[in-house]
Amino acid sequence: MRSRVPQVLGLTLVWVALWGVVSVKIVLGGLVVALAVTLLFPTPVLERLPFRPLAVLRLVGFLLVDLVLSGFAVGWEILRYGPRARSGIVAVPMLTRSGRVATMIAGALALAPGSFVLQLDQRRGVWYVYALGLAGPEDARKVRAQVLLLQQRVIDAFGHDDEIALCRATTAEVTR
Repeated sequence: MRSRVPQVLGLTLVWVALWGVVSVKIVLGGLVVALAVTLLFPTPVLERLPFRPLAVLRLVGFLLVDLVLSGFAVGWEILRYGPRARSGIVAVPMLTRSGRVATMIAGALALAPGSFVLQLDQRRGVWYVYALGLAGPEDARKVRAQVLLLQQRVIDAFGHDDEIALCRATTAEVTR
């Protein structure tokens, strides 16, 4: 039950937020509801992901820069080509086997305008990424390199040590 404490506290916090009032009655009611939910609908306790603060700061900085640059690139593409803006789908090697890390990568990729994960083929280890502004193979290589760098940043921040080593080896091999 000790491993469920963060879950109970989180559900209690959501309960209090839903009521919009902090009182003893609301907090105790939230604790009762949270305990009932965790006992009646148990979820598996997941292994904690590593958290590296410096790598998270690098990831946040990378995402902020990518957000601004992508916004300008999409704006230019739309101003230049309008409804005939060029786009395509790029296959990118997947550098993680962790579902939670892959979800973070997909979410981070969706933050920037002009690209998102269209499909994730875990069996083959391939992301299929839709990208705006693809005129040829060189643009596809740039998108692939950008997605690989994003994956590496997320894995550096939240991946296990063996995953980081595999990520760096694969990135070096793919970008050669």
